Amino acid sequence: MSEQTPHPHEPHEQGTGQRLNWLRAGVLGANDGIVSTAGVVIGVAGAAPNSLGAIATAGIAALVAGAFSMAGGEYVSVSTQRDTEKALIAKERRELAEMPEDELAELAGFYRAKGLSPDLARSVAEELTRHDALAAHAEVELGIDPGEYTSPWAAAGSSFVSFTTGALIPLVFILLPFGAYRIWAAALAVVVGLFLTGWISAHLGGAPKRPAIIRNVAMGSATMLATYVIGHLFGVATS
Repeated sequence: MSEQTPHPHEPHEQGTGQRLNWLRAGVLGANDGIVSTAGVVIGVAGAAPNSLGAIATAGIAALVAGAFSMAGGEYVSVSTQRDTEKALIAKERRELAEMPEDELAELAGFYRAKGLSPDLARSVAEELTRHDALAAHAEVELGIDPGEYTSPWAAAGSSFVSFTTGALIPLVFILLPFGAYRIWAAALAVVVGLFLTGWISAHLGGAPKRPAIIRNVAMGSATMLATYVIGHLFGVATS
């Protein structure tokens, strides 16, 4: 009888953590691109609805600045996380080399804390130590897989591309020839985009989708309304 995976529908293969990392960064980047760029172009359109040049310039500037900012921030954040993980693994490797018995006792203690009997905990710790001591300690003590560090370049690249993609939604729709309805067209496109990013983020996290979608659309809509009102008041005041 062949051995089967207990939960075949769950991801167990190597690299799952990194894929989820860049997917998360990608969804967040797209969402930020939609909201921030929509706020800028709708605000400018509220102040100068007939000035397509000003709207386009502001939108492109928001897209470029936001994409580089998101990518840079994600790169720095994940690089810091990666450096911390490597430092912890190096410390654990040094402790295993210098005091293996103490580390074995510590590992057995973790399994006792999880509910195993002292004898069984010791036996499990010894067997895991013989197989791969560093991996056993890293997983139980640190929650780190020493063979799968997070990738700052993947997260940064995903954020850059997804922010740009999201930002193009309001920028393109507000520049299309909809005349007096261009703001409404851009706002509708933004709501659809926020619906999708809310659904995807909830799906990736296994969370309820309706609250995530409602929060996403509500915050994005509030942002557009606020920037439009400010832009309209500013435009009236300077006209």
